[in-house]
Amino acid sequence: MIRGLTVAFAVLLVICAAGWLALRRADIPYDTLETVYASNASQFMTLADGLKVHYRDEGIEDAPALVLVHGFSASLHTWEPWVDRLDETYRVVSLDLPGHGLTRTPDLDELAPRYFADRVAEVTNRLDIETFTLVGSSMGGNTAWQFALKYPEKLEGLVLVAASGWPREDGDDRPFVFRLLENSFARTLMRDLDMTSFMSSGLQDSFTDISLVTDVMVERYVLLSRAPGHRDAILTLATARDDREVATPETLSAIRVPTLILQGEDDRLVPAPNAAKFQAAIPMAELVRYENVGHLPQEEIPDASAADLKRFLNTRVHSVDAANREDVPVPADSAP
Repeated sequence: MIRGLTVAFAVLLVICAAGWLALRRADIPYDTLETVYASNASQFMTLADGLKVHYRDEGIEDAPALVLVHGFSASLHTWEPWVDRLDETYRVVSLDLPGHGLTRTPDLDELAPRYFADRVAEVTNRLDIETFTLVGSSMGGNTAWQFALKYPEKLEGLVLVAASGWPREDGDDRPFVFRLLENSFARTLMRDLDMTSFMSSGLQDSFTDISLVTDVMVERYVLLSRAPGHRDAILTLATARDDREVATPETLSAIRVPTLILQGEDDRLVPAPNAAKFQAAIPMAELVRYENVGHLPQEEIPDASAADLKRFLNTRVHSVDAANREDVPVPADSAP
């Protein structure tokens, strides 16, 4: 009896190991990924610490500048719908954060929004962009508000799109994959596996209209995550939260720049009520809510969200009244 159970268990282990090996996926060299995901607008910059950064500098060179920072596990591709609607009026710089897209991976101990904020500062300095409006989505929004606190002299405006940063309250309704990644054993097993099904599920949780989650989109997320070091970076960011700076009303009250907050009401990744916390904490903030929209309004409703950004820039940032910001009224909370 015991011998039979031992043999059965051994067979089961062999089957599981064979399945795990069959699902393993190797890293993809950056050169290979660049042939697919770099565009004619793509450029690369090597920073002082040796990090090679992928960015796009589009639009009108002498126009007011916008700098766009994506969220967790994403890439600058998330901003393409906005770039198409903004590049005839503005200079638009989008970049892949370290460990994402086509940007290389630094020391994993460095990875955090405050590190990303410093890299944004270095990139814009190297591009001779003295002042600009910084736009951040999700983790990129966390990066953006931390940038505003550290480099206030560089900002003309701040835009937070479903920004993260507030401590998570009791209860955890995040998609299953994010909770699974917090288990060290699960991370070890998943690190080299084919993540297509998990990526597809996570992306569907990011949109209300899941028809926008195409096979092409899922494949892009999966393949870019297989760039050397990226899977380790994503796992590190998903779990290393203990030493991160979190948003507080006292901290954010120091931000003294016109601020726009955009939030989908059906966001399953960042609690939608957090947007109101940002509005209450930042003195010059206005909030626009979108009904029936998820975590990525720049992709789900690009026309409406880009129009709200343009209105904000025209009336709050680059208007004649912007020179005397204390007198600029902050519009009331609105929802289309």
